[in-house]
This record gives sequence, C-alpha cells and structure tokens, in this order.
Amino acid sequence: MGQILRAACIVASLFAQVSATAAEAPPGRNSQASDPTAHPPASAAPDIQLAGVLPKDSAAQYELTFWESIKDSKDPGDYEAYLQAYPKGRFAALARARIARLQAAKPKAETPAPKAAAPEAKTPPSTAPAAPAAPAKPPPPKAAESAAPAAKSPAAAAPQITPDEKPSGPAAGLAEIKDCKECPTLISLPAGSFVMGSNTEDISERPAHRVTIPNPYAIGKFEVTVEQWNACADAAGCARIPGSNGTAKEAPMRDVSWDDAQQYVKWLSKVSGKPYRLPTEAEWEYAARGGTATRYWWGQQMRAGTANCKECGQPWSQDAPAKTGSFTANPYKLHDMNGSVWEWVADCWHNSYKGAPADGSAWDDANCRVRVIRGGSWRDGAAYMMSATRFKYDASVRQNQNGFRVARDLK
Repeated sequence: MGQILRAACIVASLFAQVSATAAEAPPGRNSQASDPTAHPPASAAPDIQLAGVLPKDSAAQYELTFWESIKDSKDPGDYEAYLQAYPKGRFAALARARIARLQAAKPKAETPAPKAAAPEAKTPPSTAPAAPAAPAKPPPPKAAESAAPAAKSPAAAAPQITPDEKPSGPAAGLAEIKDCKECPTLISLPAGSFVMGSNTEDISERPAHRVTIPNPYAIGKFEVTVEQWNACADAAGCARIPGSNGTAKEAPMRDVSWDDAQQYVKWLSKVSGKPYRLPTEAEWEYAARGGTATRYWWGQQMRAGTANCKECGQPWSQDAPAKTGSFTANPYKLHDMNGSVWEWVADCWHNSYKGAPADGSAWDDANCRVRVIRGGSWRDGAAYMMSATRFKYDASVRQNQNGFRVARDLK
C-alpha cells in the first residue's frame, strides 16, 4: 500500500508546527487511525519540519490550514478542491488516495440503500486560482485545540458568559422586508458608526478603525438557502450546484464562489426590481456586531449555543451546517453571522486595514480575483466566531464551507 503519510498540524494563532513522518495522526480530539491508502509526497518535496512563528499570510500556512479543514471529510470534492489549489502540495498524494478510496466505496454504500450513498463528487471548478500566491484557500482552524494568545483564545470546553457581558436586546426600528416571493427576507439597518477590526496579533484585522455607515441599508436575515438558490437555478439565472439536490431546503447554500454569488444577486435584482448586491465588508461587520463592541456579539467569552461551530454546542454535525435560523439572532435580528458558512462580501482582499475606506463602501481593486469571506464556518473552532474574523478566497473557486447573504440599499 506504500508508505503512510503523517501530517500533524497544531494551529495556535501565529504559532504552527508541522511534521511529515510515516503515519497520519490529526491533532487533538480529531485523532483517528492512519490512512492505509496514503502515499508519500513526491521525492522532490522533502519532509518538512517547521516550528515557531509561521506567518498567517504565508503560502505554507494556507496549505496546512486548507488540509486541516478537510482532512476528515468524506466528500471527494473537498480533496479535488485541494488538488486544484495545490497540485504538487505536501498532501497531494494523500488527497488522491482519499478520492480513489471514497469513489471506490461509493457503490458499496449505495447497495444497501440509496440514502447511505457517499456524497456526490463535485465537479472541479473550471477556473483555476488567479495566481499561485493567492490559491483557493479554505478558512484555517483558528487556534481551536491548543493554547492561543488571549486575544484569540476560545473559551474552555464548557464556556460561560460573565454577568456583565449580557448582550443588548434587539435594536428598535428594525423592520423585515420581503421584496418578492423568491427573495430572501431582509432586515433594515440604520446608518451608524462603529469600530471595525481589532488590534490583536492578527495583522489582517488591524488597525481597528472607526467606520461610519452613512445611509440605512438592508441585509439578509439569514444566509441564502438551498431553496432560494435553486429557484435561481430553475430560472436559468444561476448554475446548478452538484450536491445540492437532496439537501434540506432551509440549509444554507454552500459550495458557491464569489462569481456564483454575483450571478445570484444579478438574477434577484431582475426578478425583484431592487438593487441587490453582496454587502460590503464594513456593512457585514456592522451587521454582525449588532451594536456591540465585544469580541462576540454576546460578550467577551464564547458561550455554548450561540453559533454553529464545532466547539459551540448543539446542533452540530461534521458533515454539514445546521439549518438556517437554528441559533439565536444577534441584536439586529440577524441569524448565523457567526459560524454556519463563511460568507462572501463585496471587497477585494487586503492584508490589513491600512488605507481602508472609512465610509462603509467596498474596498475594491481593478481585476481583483481574491475576495474577502467573513464569519467562520461550522467546521471551525470557537476562536473563528469573533466578530472581527476575516479571511480570503479565490473569487472563481467553489468550496463547500463558503456561502453568502445578500444586501441592498434603501432609497
């Protein structure tokens, strides 16, 4: 069966350690038996031993965290996405072996009952990432299993919220808007000012800076659902995404690229007669904070049952996010801003907020192909649920932890 690849990745904010030996053993409570189908990397890629500071924005960090987020997946499409981004990556041989094993096992899984079939393999994205420096990157598991700096450390296994951290109640004057039968429900938000980002060790969130949202706008009460996406696909306005059939209609739509999301808002604008779009990054964070200034909208510490993530309490499943609205809304009556699926926003990715607009507008660049995603996903740890958390992904590539919600101006 060849040698067995071992990859262990412990991500603690900016600290990471990788070792490639003879057997795979994922870290912490996710440890499992080594993969008998694994093969070693190509001889041109020697064993790598890294310790100490590993820049968050480095290519090595992205590859490691990409693998960490999919290593337990039973979906061949996850490994195909990895291979497209890193065809000669450290885990490429293992990814190919996993695909072969899962595809070989699929007929057997279908024999007893069709419902037991392995997930349908996704069609690899037709457009590759724009450049090696910015490949398709799923969100990294942010300092979940080991100690981390205080600013990024999640709470313990049974997190508690202190009495002085009670979140404020819903803001007054928030109205629901439903523009058409197919349209997602929106919540109207007032103009306002807030402090965006954080002055933690994560340079991408720095510097914390004041942003003023000059005009009211509306944003999705929930993430776009499978049912809403399929309405667009039925009308030939959007692509039919493999794997969405059979998924609960209330589930958040995922495995969509930024380009896919643009097709959806274009179609929605046509059928509703309203100017739908993705929220800007500033609008997204303003909405996610819900008028609060703490790490999470509910306080400074993680609290069970407030977000859909692997350390956030039930309902939770490794295989898929919970249905939209399964968790408590924030003070702006918005659900699932934390966890569930990463959400595309309009902005081009920048490595920090230095030079960012202060008026809530999208920070765009000509020919930008790497876009911002916000909010964390159900597969990530509690530290990724913080309101300031941000990451990036290639605009043309689909990944099954990425979804979106819509917004529009109020005029």
